[in-house]
Amino acid sequence: MIKLLKIEWKKIRTYKVFWILLGLYFIFLSAGILLAEFMINSMVNNVNNRMPIPFPHIAIYYFPDVWQNVAFFASIRYVLIFPAIIMIILITNEFTFKTIRQSIINGMSKIEFLISKLIIILLMALVITTLIAAGTFMIGLGHSGFNDIALLSKGVPFMTGFFISLICYMIYAFFIGFILRNTGLAIAIFTLYSLIIEPVVYFFLRAPFIFRNTIYTYLPVNAVIRLTEYPAIPTLKKLMGLDLQPHVSLASCFIPIGYAAIMICIVFIVMRKKDI
Repeated sequence: MIKLLKIEWKKIRTYKVFWILLGLYFIFLSAGILLAEFMINSMVNNVNNRMPIPFPHIAIYYFPDVWQNVAFFASIRYVLIFPAIIMIILITNEFTFKTIRQSIINGMSKIEFLISKLIIILLMALVITTLIAAGTFMIGLGHSGFNDIALLSKGVPFMTGFFISLICYMIYAFFIGFILRNTGLAIAIFTLYSLIIEPVVYFFLRAPFIFRNTIYTYLPVNAVIRLTEYPAIPTLKKLMGLDLQPHVSLASCFIPIGYAAIMICIVFIVMRKKDI
């Protein structure tokens, strides 16, 4: 495993596109999270100008709600698309520059190649989740202080949910990249489906004139973002007793994990039967 990791590290260490996209991902994510409260309360102010009874401002950076809110923002499909594109580029480059064939000629087995890519996905998800969790803790600490160790434990389910979302979404991207083997085509189809086609299908299935169904919950990308589907809004809890998502459902985790497992199996079967 260490040998495979060293091989993958050599490929990405000096690959500028990888680091640029990863940097853009963290920049957009950080900007979105840090500006979210300001943007939300700006809209609240606009609404209050037209209402006789003002709606209270919303605070999203206080413990323990900050864990859920950051996990929610980080799981938005328009943000997750960045690490997914990185994964597509990494896998399609193997075919574009024929490095996968050279690796196999040099003695790497097909299963080792597959494992090496899964290791990269796992490590990327682990590093990203760790950095986001550390940043979330600092944000919460700066706004509400820290006086109870339980504040950390409440963040574990939502950070774990985000971690699973990130792994599964990158496996989806890996699958598309492996099947199509063309960088531009794979990015175009994956982006088109994730950001346009599936959202349209999702809202169509949830439309009131359609028969009552839960099919939309099984859409691949929607299954990923549903793990941390809603933010925590303290105002709704105080005024209405409404908690949009009190926890990450264990049952909901099995859907994206199931999709990811099926895709890995398909890739393995294709690798065994098809010349690469």
